[in-house]
Amino acid sequence: MSERAAPFFCPYCGDEDLRPNERGHGAWECAACSRAFQLKFLGLLAPATSDNPSGREEI
Repeated sequence: MSERAAPFFCPYCGDEDLRPNERGHGAWECAACSRAFQLKFLGLLAPATSDNPSGREEI
């Protein structure tokens, strides 16, 4: 099995100085903006079956 992918940049400030956080799997910290965040894979989306390719309800 391959290693999990790591983020390339901070989702808050865009900096690339990221380090794993001690909170566990998927937790990262940004040295530039001093924020910690966690990434989690939720699953695959089902393919759209209607004329609405986004699968979202139109308002």
